[in-house]
Amino acid sequence: MESPYKGKTGLKRLWNACHYSLAGLVAAYRHEDAFRQEALLAAVLIPLSLFLPVTGIGRALMVASVLLVIIVELLNSAVEAAVDRISLDDHLLAKRAKDIGSAAVLIALINVAAVWALVLLG
Repeated sequence: MESPYKGKTGLKRLWNACHYSLAGLVAAYRHEDAFRQEALLAAVLIPLSLFLPVTGIGRALMVASVLLVIIVELLNSAVEAAVDRISLDDHLLAKRAKDIGSAAVLIALINVAAVWALVLLG
C-alpha cells in the first residue's frame, strides 16, 4: 500500500516535507540525549570554525564534518526507534542494527577529530 502523502506535488509537497523535517529535529532533540549532546557540540564547533585562521575549504570541511555527525545521529536514532517499534525484546538482529548505527556515529565523530586536526595542524 502506497502512502497517501506520495500524491502531493509542488508547494504542498515542499511545505509538508519542511514540516516533517522540523518535527523530526524537534523529536530528536526532545527524546535523544546523544542528539542534544551532538547539537551542543555543533553549536560550539561551527561558530568556532568561523573564527579560526583557516582557508575557506578548510572551514567548509570542518563544518561539514560536524554536520555529518548530526546527520548520522538522526539516522541512527531513526533506526533505533524503528527497531524498538517492532519489538523491545532482546534479539540478535535488533542488537546488530543498533550497534551498527552506533558504530556509524562513532566513525563520524572520529572523522570530526581527524578533519579538524588535519585542517588546524596541516
